[in-house]
Amino acid sequence: MDRLLNMSAKELSRLEVMHRLAEKRMSQKEAGKILQLSTRQIKRLLQAYRQKGATGLVSKQRGRKGNNRLSENVKKQALNLLKTKYRGFGPTLAHEKLVEKEKLKLSDESVRKLMIEEGLWKARKAKKVAVHQLRERRACFGELVQIDGSAHDWFEGRAQACVLLVFIDDATGKLVQLRFVDSESFFSYCQVAEGYFRQSGKPVAFYSDKNSIFWVQSAQSRH
Repeated sequence: MDRLLNMSAKELSRLEVMHRLAEKRMSQKEAGKILQLSTRQIKRLLQAYRQKGATGLVSKQRGRKGNNRLSENVKKQALNLLKTKYRGFGPTLAHEKLVEKEKLKLSDESVRKLMIEEGLWKARKAKKVAVHQLRERRACFGELVQIDGSAHDWFEGRAQACVLLVFIDDATGKLVQLRFVDSESFFSYCQVAEGYFRQSGKPVAFYSDKNSIFWVQSAQSRH
């Protein structure tokens, strides 16, 4: 029986970005910029999306009771291994070994904290990452709105494949309009634009990726 997939606005935003990334319509740096995530986090999300689709982007903690405490048995086993078999390993590699090889259930952050507490790892100051942007974002909300459409089996077989039209404010990176339509056309964009006008007013400009639906094809109609 099909299960309805509930997604938050944040997860829906990630879904749209991952779909563009999978189709090579966006770079990992651009995706990280929009979602405010590191390149490493973007790679993990993309891998989860390719393996499980939209389901892979939904938080596994939803509907579960929070339990941040590490059991004493797991903690004891992890510390013993960190001091012997995996001594000298960094937190990330040590976590991978504890989970994959030793089958221990604990987060990478728990491993990092244990190692710092036991003096096995010294926290380092994060280096500032230089972000080289192709262009600067617009200064104010509404100066430029990026518009795009993604054709996909968004409902994973529970309905016909459709197109998700997305309006993104360039200055803030916020999703300002989302709508599922049968096909990507000039008129469907007009319908979504009407919703944007009612909600946010008139923008200074719209930007699309040179979609042919916005170009006049007939030579006669150009005169």
